[in-house]
Amino acid sequence: MEHRYGMLALAAICAVVLLMGAAKSKKEWLLNIVMRSVLGTIAIYFVNAALAGAGIHLGVGINPVTVLTSGILGFPGLVAIYSVGIYKYL
Repeated sequence: MEHRYGMLALAAICAVVLLMGAAKSKKEWLLNIVMRSVLGTIAIYFVNAALAGAGIHLGVGINPVTVLTSGILGFPGLVAIYSVGIYKYL
């Protein structure tokens, strides 16, 4: 029983340390997500235009879900969005 409380206390301490670090760099973190969201939206627009020019219509739209996915995950998020689009296309 004590082992369970020890693990819970350790997890709580780790969470507090992570929150303290996040609060310290909150402005930088928020700016990073906003910039990746903007760049991800621009990338989606140009990739969609290039694919439409080649005659491939994947149906990846610019909406809050895709913008947040590209903003939070960055380039891997864009790859995931287009992977889902390719899966639906097949």
